[in-house]
Amino acid sequence: MDPFDWTQLFIERCEHSLPAPALTATFQQALEHMGFRHFACCSHVDPNNPPQSAVVLHNYPDAWAGTFAERKLYQCDPVFQRAERSLLPFRWNTPEFNALLTLPQKRILQEAASVGIAHGYTVPIHLPWTAGAIRASCSVIPDSDSIDERAYRAVQVMATYLYAAVGYHQSLRAARENSLQATPVLSVRERQCLELAAQGKTDWDISQLLGISENTVHKHIESAKRRLGVSTRIQAVVWAVQHREICFGDVVQLSHIVRTRRPMTH
Repeated sequence: MDPFDWTQLFIERCEHSLPAPALTATFQQALEHMGFRHFACCSHVDPNNPPQSAVVLHNYPDAWAGTFAERKLYQCDPVFQRAERSLLPFRWNTPEFNALLTLPQKRILQEAASVGIAHGYTVPIHLPWTAGAIRASCSVIPDSDSIDERAYRAVQVMATYLYAAVGYHQSLRAARENSLQATPVLSVRERQCLELAAQGKTDWDISQLLGISENTVHKHIESAKRRLGVSTRIQAVVWAVQHREICFGDVVQLSHIVRTRRPMTH
């Protein structure tokens, strides 16, 4: 397969919403066939403590990846910094890239070269819909100087698709997790009391059905209101129904069950 055949195959797999491991494996396979040894498609974040929506995909040597994270080199990585200022792909061995390097940055690149991370080609990635507008890039490391120039064009397209596909799903998952964490969770008793209140039951009715005191019913409903940040019972019921904390079908079933209980006499 030539570079553009690999690109077409990869785009099709992205459009079929394959999971991140499958897309990463296809991306790596395509790179290997085109003559690239290593890649790093990453958000510019701490790889040891990335945000929920960050993308951190690479096959760099473990030793270098560990050094990069432990020494916080992502904070001054010249490749990251250039990618954040550029819209176009760039090569690391050009005079334009090297002219602005500081001495510490030159040392970073020398250390990377000692483990085979050299002569890289980087595609800046700017996708504003990603959570927090995290800056990102994808770098590939060639095995030789004779790689078909079309392969670099293919990398540019595939890298953007890879980051977009994985980043989008990461963002959705982070949003779902944050939503769940931010959603107040009612206790069993609070839910039962609201279910019955939704049917127009008074505190006394609910106390008789649940076998608890009227004062306890009142406390449960007040507690539910505080959890949900509302001021009335109606608001609490509406919120609980909208967020599927309670449903009227459960109320009917609950009422049927608890009616068999012996009412309280005190």
